[in-house]
Amino acid sequence: MADRGRTRTRRGGGRARGSAPRDLRSSQRTRRSGDRRSALRRPAAAKRAASAARVLGMSTTRRAAVVAIVVCALAFTIAVPLRTYLSQRAEVAEQEARQEQLQQQVERLEQRKAELSDPAQVEAEARRRLRYVMPGETPYIVQLPEDSAAEPEPAQGDGSPQRHGAWYEQLWNGVTEGE
Repeated sequence: MADRGRTRTRRGGGRARGSAPRDLRSSQRTRRSGDRRSALRRPAAAKRAASAARVLGMSTTRRAAVVAIVVCALAFTIAVPLRTYLSQRAEVAEQEARQEQLQQQVERLEQRKAELSDPAQVEAEARRRLRYVMPGETPYIVQLPEDSAAEPEPAQGDGSPQRHGAWYEQLWNGVTEGE
């Protein structure tokens, strides 16, 4: 009973684990309750980030580096599908434009088909393009100077020699004549 005021010791001579002097325990309690009050004032995201940092034991710089790496990974993950999407969108627009052109061409050809269903139109086309005439008609063809497709002959007096024969003969003649 004489041991009431004294702290009990174990065989090792030290204090029992987990026991602290009363004045130290009371100061820790007030500090913890103060932490709780200030923790309530912080936003929830800051609390989570701070608690995650404490758990992982990372500094602010390391956290920033990890966030940067995660953002870069997300950007690279999204970049390829986004590029594919944009290229496919451009290709679809190009194909729609091509389809519109083909629709217009189909409309012109259908209109031409409707014109050629008339026998008088077919006859006029045959006369104009193929120069057909009906039996008993006399065709006259007027040839104008600009209609002739004759090649102009090179003038003899322009100083260029006449070229006849294969390329090697022309080369040999050019070397021997001194051109």
